[in-house]
Amino acid sequence: MFSRAALLTAQRPLTVAATRSAAAAAQSGSGSIERRQRPEHPGKVRLGFVPEEWFQFFYNKTGVTGPYTFGVGLITYLCSKEIYVMEHEYYSGLSLGIMAIIAVKKLGPVIAKWADGEIDKIESEWKEGREGELKVLADAIEAEKKEQWRADGALLLMDAKKENIALQLEAAFRERAMNVYSEVKRRLDYQVECRHVERRLSQKHMVNWITTNVLASISPQQEKETLNKCIADLSALALRVKSA
Repeated sequence: MFSRAALLTAQRPLTVAATRSAAAAAQSGSGSIERRQRPEHPGKVRLGFVPEEWFQFFYNKTGVTGPYTFGVGLITYLCSKEIYVMEHEYYSGLSLGIMAIIAVKKLGPVIAKWADGEIDKIESEWKEGREGELKVLADAIEAEKKEQWRADGALLLMDAKKENIALQLEAAFRERAMNVYSEVKRRLDYQVECRHVERRLSQKHMVNWITTNVLASISPQQEKETLNKCIADLSALALRVKSA
């Protein structure tokens, strides 16, 4: 524990410093005190729990060092009068606080780095899983687009097959029409040839019949006279040719 003498010894310099600060503030005048005053900030606190208005009050009364002198003097008074009793639990808490501070300062960055690494690892795993799922979905979308493209291609192929079948039907129709034309032409040619053969046979038969009848109607005397007449005509023609 702190003894009263030690506390009083520590309190005297602080009291002397506070007295000297107050005297210097009184001698400098009200103008310098106003220059040392800080602007008011309503609603703000200092040290986590002291309102800003209290500091402004002490600034106006004692100057800038007034609040700090009052705080140190109050703590010294509480400890010297044993209003705030510091037993062995106090030192245990102080040791635990120091150990906690050292642990936070020394082990805190390492643990924070390890925890950040674990968080980054978990986040990267989640991100990889998300990216993998997105990739699977993107592949499914691309596959669906390909299937739609293939369906469109199947429709085009169906149209092409229909056109091909139509061309095949047209070719078969034209081939059959040509076969009909060829067959009809062949039969007509056959009929024409039959008519020509019949006509030639008729002509030949008629010529033979006329020739036979004419020869049969000519007597030997007429044949002899005709032969002589022909010889005479040839002789007269030969003399005419010689005289010419």
